[in-house]
Amino acid sequence: MKLVSAVIKPFKLDDVRAALSEIGVQGVTVTEVKGFGRQKGHTELYRGAEYVVDFLPKVKLEIAVADSLLEKVIDTVTKAANTGKIGDGKIFVTSLEQVIRIRTGETGEDAI
Repeated sequence: MKLVSAVIKPFKLDDVRAALSEIGVQGVTVTEVKGFGRQKGHTELYRGAEYVVDFLPKVKLEIAVADSLLEKVIDTVTKAANTGKIGDGKIFVTSLEQVIRIRTGETGEDAI
């Protein structure tokens, strides 16, 4: 089992969610986050004053998947979140040792 964490642009969330649903992903955890990478933030003008926005708003998706579905999830997120511009985001994959569904007590891939 793997945990796929993807940090994407907020306006691409609906596209990514719909694409994941189409391939059979049943659950996604979404968190609003802020950060920066190569974009390095930007300067904005507010009421005549200029200020620097160091951390840009992003959305972090966390998806627990069976090993057999991993490549499909990565491809789907990559295609759905891609705008071709800087700041499209990153995908991180980590191993999951154990997953437990609290309600039923199911473990492993059955709990996903």
